[in-house]
Amino acid sequence: MTHLRSLGLKLAAIVVCSAPYQALAQIENPPNVAGRGPSDLRDAIMKVIQKVLTFMTLIAVVMIIVAGIRYIISQGEESEKDKAKKMIIYVIIGLIIILISQAIVTFVIDTVA
Repeated sequence: MTHLRSLGLKLAAIVVCSAPYQALAQIENPPNVAGRGPSDLRDAIMKVIQKVLTFMTLIAVVMIIVAGIRYIISQGEESEKDKAKKMIIYVIIGLIIILISQAIVTFVIDTVA
């Protein structure tokens, strides 16, 4: 379990550290071009948020698969089955929160833009 936690923390660190570089790669105009306003910055931030939420959705799906495999290989141990079930429930709750967040971000982008 500690190995899974360590892997999850490493993946989270990679996401946090690489998000700004991905955001700059998505901007069509270089940052030093005159005429860039707050709306361009807002669009870039919204794109970054959408990319992060999409990546988090992918991680949630992978975690559901890992929990399913854990459930299968528990070999009848009730404590391991319970841990796998709880993990699936927590990941599904997290996935619902991520999907709601994506809907809110999409609504804000469509409303503001």
